Amino acid sequence: QVQLVESGGGLVQAGESLRLSCAASVSISSINVMGWYRQAPGKQRELVATITSGGSTNYADSVKGRFTISRDNAKNTVYLQMNNLNSEDTSIYFCNARRILSIYWGQGTQVTVSS
Repeated sequence: QVQLVESGGGLVQAGESLRLSCAASVSISSINVMGWYRQAPGKQRELVATITSGGSTNYADSVKGRFTISRDNAKNTVYLQMNNLNSEDTSIYFCNARRILSIYWGQGTQVTVSS
């Protein structure tokens, strides 16, 4: 079982930055892929970014060049640096971990961008 706890969400103005953190209850070296997803009201949950155990990253087109996903294996934490935020980034952001055949989710953290 993997527990994920997100933090770092909040209310910011358009153009500002936030950094989200996702702390895992196990060594993230054992997790194949970790990622961030988001879900806005009335919309489906969508991929934001992923990072593999080898460090390969993948981003949604809407966040490329603005968001950066990274991992700190020593702290068992994955980060999402979000720059130049806009109102369309307003969502609940969820941390996700995929290990072997299991998928785990955090409880989510709210990000609100005001224009």
